[in-house]
Amino acid sequence: MSFNPSTRTDDTWYRLVVQGERTCVQLAGSYTLMTLDRSLPGLARELTRLAAQSGVHWDLTGIQQMDYTGAAMLWQAWGGQRPKHLSLRPEQEKMFMRLEKAVPLPVSPHSSAFLPVTMLGRQFFLFLSHVGGIIALSGQVALDILYLIAHPSKIPVREISANLFRTGAQALGITAIVGFLIGIVLSYLSSEQLHMFGADIFIVNILGMSIIRELGPMLAAILVAGRSGSSMTAQLGVMRVTEELDALTVMGIPYSVRLILPKIIGLGIALPLIVVWTSAIALLGGIMAADLQIGLSFRYALTSLPDAVPVVNLWLALGKGLVCGMTIALIACHFGLRIKPNTESLGEGTTNSVVVSITAVIIIDAIFAVVFSNVGLRIVG
Repeated sequence: MSFNPSTRTDDTWYRLVVQGERTCVQLAGSYTLMTLDRSLPGLARELTRLAAQSGVHWDLTGIQQMDYTGAAMLWQAWGGQRPKHLSLRPEQEKMFMRLEKAVPLPVSPHSSAFLPVTMLGRQFFLFLSHVGGIIALSGQVALDILYLIAHPSKIPVREISANLFRTGAQALGITAIVGFLIGIVLSYLSSEQLHMFGADIFIVNILGMSIIRELGPMLAAILVAGRSGSSMTAQLGVMRVTEELDALTVMGIPYSVRLILPKIIGLGIALPLIVVWTSAIALLGGIMAADLQIGLSFRYALTSLPDAVPVVNLWLALGKGLVCGMTIALIACHFGLRIKPNTESLGEGTTNSVVVSITAVIIIDAIFAVVFSNVGLRIVG
């Protein structure tokens, strides 16, 4: 008989009993987290070394106390499986049965040589899933519109009015501030350059074309995407978490008519009006800055603006506002309906909604710029 002394002075973790060709490892003491403490790494290495030998018998009946920390240490030392010769007490048997049924941890993706391809494939299929969901939601909205045309009495007027107020009237303040400041910045930068070439009067052309055709719709759409789009996603996401959408379905109330369609129509009406408001305030800020910088009078700016900017540019801006408004609402509702019943999914879905909405706004603006590249660009000095 041979003994292996423990790192503790008052107890022995195990002892080796050799009887002929048979080697038995008899465990003793308390195999708990509090008792093992600092001896855990060294003891684990010793037990792993013993488990690597063939024909070893393990006797755990001498253990006084054992929790899942000790059981997990032994399980790892055995290589995730029971040894052929093992003696256990009934309560120990239950612990190891649970460890046998435990699901192994997934292999770290960093160990895969095809990680970039795998991640790219997952993102591609996720993109296709979102595209399919948005197309399906668009089809449902189109069917709802046809249904409401056939049944005008069921048009959700109050819901549309409420969304028009929340996304339109309540957004006037922030859009006015941002538009005014952007107009001042653009005017100061442009007037400084034009003054070097003695072309101060063309500041009206630059301000009018840049703000009415591009900056006004873009600023309004991006601000609304961050403000109203996130709000729509969060509202639908909370209703998904609290199972209010399921309750509406059980009661026979189509939430696509009562929740989604009013948001799309409301924002589709509100955003073109916000575009006009933002462009007007931005022009006001730009003209004020030009007056202070190069002495441009308000009367000259207002009288020369219609000749400098053809009215078709205003219609293009309104068209951008309509398309961007409905797209933002559609994307926000799509991500809101995909929220899972947990807080992490709610935050992630709201963030993705804003990012995708802003990206869609920029893509729409680029499409308008390419399609209508020869429309409204004749500038008369």
